[in-house]
Amino acid sequence: MFPKNAWYVACTSDEISDKPLGRKVCNESIVFYRGADGRVAALEDFCPHRGAPLSLGRVVDGKLVCGYHGLEMGCDGKTVAMPGQRVRGFPPIRSFPLIERYGFVWIWPGDAEQADAAKLPHLAWAESSEWAYGGGLYHIQCDYRLMIDNLMDLTHETYVHASSIGQKEIDETPVATRVEGDEVITSRMMENISAPPFWRMALRGNGLADDVPVDRWQICRFTPPSHVLIEVGVAHAGKGGYSADAAHKASSIVVDFITPETDTSIWYFWGMARNFRPEDKALTESIREGQGQIFSEDLQMLEQQQRNLLAHPARALLKLNIDAGGVQSRRVIERLIAQEQATTPVASAAA
Repeated sequence: MFPKNAWYVACTSDEISDKPLGRKVCNESIVFYRGADGRVAALEDFCPHRGAPLSLGRVVDGKLVCGYHGLEMGCDGKTVAMPGQRVRGFPPIRSFPLIERYGFVWIWPGDAEQADAAKLPHLAWAESSEWAYGGGLYHIQCDYRLMIDNLMDLTHETYVHASSIGQKEIDETPVATRVEGDEVITSRMMENISAPPFWRMALRGNGLADDVPVDRWQICRFTPPSHVLIEVGVAHAGKGGYSADAAHKASSIVVDFITPETDTSIWYFWGMARNFRPEDKALTESIREGQGQIFSEDLQMLEQQQRNLLAHPARALLKLNIDAGGVQSRRVIERLIAQEQATTPVASAAA
């Protein structure tokens, strides 16, 4: 289960071109398209005429035209026209609140009356010319909470990502976990170690020596419903670590927006934002390719883990201190779901 009264990333802005985009979010089949004013609209992917998926249609003059019989839909979910037919009296289909910001299209799949733009995450790096961002999208067959567990416990890097960002010091350094309201934060600080391959590349990209000892940090921040932003980086040892001057470090924010598709599948919007050499597009692409490979290494593990859990639903899983970030994040999610259920009206039985 997942909270529905929240903002999720549905797609990136550039995924919506001149054709409708069909995508399932939180078990809701939705079609996205741009209206005549250029703004993105989202309707349930269901033609009120014969039930065909509207995503199989086309966009004409800002109206969504069903690909089955030509029924035209407005951005508000109301029928507009149909060749040779009177359809304006059709009841509207469901429309969803949207916000297009930071290069993403955010959707509120729950109660539209509760949609609050003030609850959209504020991404300062996405508004600054001093930062660069590169990312991508993976479709993964796993429960969204498994990905949150994965990101809130980076101990797995030593094993899953041994050739890129993993190193034994991650295992050897304790992790600290704290909860601040609905935010869960885990942090690990490693001192006077060798930089792994990915971070050696990043140091070189920032014009720094890559063959000297470094201090490394990982600060994972979970915020509901399923967003994880991770401050990561390395600095030449003895220069202040996380607080070192920019001239001595390479640091960035790993961006993870996890959107449930179904109970056991997700849309995983991943990327990295950095504040060094933001104008260097070749460096952005190099980092994006490196991050894409790293994240792809998680894919097989998570999908196989999901299959195991589905095959053995009654088996209890063991918890260790390294799991605290994921455990606390799940508690926040469970509390929000319980609050939603408590305030959702129960339909009365037919007389």
